Amino acid sequence: MTHILILFFATFSAAFMATVPPGLLNMNAAKTSVEKGKKNGVIFSLGVSTMIMIQAYIAVHISKFLYRHPEVIDLLLKIAIAVFAFFAIYFFITAKRKKKQKMKEVNLSKKNSFYKGTLLAALNLLTIPYYSGLNAMWNEAGWIQFKAQDIITFVLAAGMGTFSVLYLYTFYFNKLETKTNRFSKNSNYILSALMLVLLVITLIRIFYR
Repeated sequence: MTHILILFFATFSAAFMATVPPGLLNMNAAKTSVEKGKKNGVIFSLGVSTMIMIQAYIAVHISKFLYRHPEVIDLLLKIAIAVFAFFAIYFFITAKRKKKQKMKEVNLSKKNSFYKGTLLAALNLLTIPYYSGLNAMWNEAGWIQFKAQDIITFVLAAGMGTFSVLYLYTFYFNKLETKTNRFSKNSNYILSALMLVLLVITLIRIFYR
């Protein structure tokens, strides 16, 4: 039971941190809330979170398939290294940019807010490799065992972590808007450092296997 709690909070935190920097999904959640009302913002956020859970589920099975073939375990860890290295550099470069984030235009109606959320989330091709990398790390740490309860916990935590950030954007963006640049820069530095830590841990696990 202990590893389930660790798995949930670790995955929830990783999903939360990955969604914090202003981007297409959270800025559109805020935009929907401002233009169509907070209810639509929540519906949009639910659509995004649903797609994130689907992508997290796919990521688990990708990791599961690779892990059950001993000859590719090392490859799985190397993939995790590549993923974490990419995100560490990506978030660091993003933090260095001082250009103000702008909300991209996306026409949303009350009727299709949920579907727009799922569609925009589906267009983010980095989600699956991100959660595949996390899954590899959690598996090596013994936090996920590819059992049904573990997979459900991982998927739900990914969705809930994402939704919690989008919910904050939906209800509190007006208060945060004046601080968006500093908020974005600091959160991206934190994410870059987190990815670097995960990268180092993965390297250590490879050399001490």
